[in-house]
Amino acid sequence: MSTRHVVLSGCSGGGKSTLLTELQRRGFKVAPEPGRRIVEEELRGDGKALPWVDLEAFAQRAMAIAADDRRRMAGEPGWVFFDRGLIDAAVALQHATGQRAADLLEPYERYHATVFLTPPWPEIYVTDSERQHDLADAEAEYGRLLTAYDALGYRTLLVPKVPVVERADFVLQHLS
Repeated sequence: MSTRHVVLSGCSGGGKSTLLTELQRRGFKVAPEPGRRIVEEELRGDGKALPWVDLEAFAQRAMAIAADDRRRMAGEPGWVFFDRGLIDAAVALQHATGQRAADLLEPYERYHATVFLTPPWPEIYVTDSERQHDLADAEAEYGRLLTAYDALGYRTLLVPKVPVVERADFVLQHLS
């Protein structure tokens, strides 16, 4: 399962969701970002697990959703792309609680060995009701992710800041 499950990670607001949409348009299975789904749900409810209210609760929910996404996509043939996923959630939980991401991830299968990271891209970064942190916070998170993916033994490739069709081509060329 894991060798065909590919993570798109990186800086918040760096174009991951747009890239995921392009890969889906090309016929690939995708799993949207757990964090966005949690924020959307929390904004309709009591808001107790919003990342800017309770990062630990948010990250725990993100771990559960990402694990469910992996189970749900286990039998899919071909490449499956995940907008963030278990590792990003574990890094957020580590940041909130000090629990080691490696320990949190131990029960789970690894993703594909290559992870595609979107670097900070100030020209396209925007805040909205679901992304309330500023670019400096997004860049700090990006630094934590780079460190964590390296420590966990993943190969990271930076997705170039080019139009989305070219970004999708870049990802697929590096997987072939």
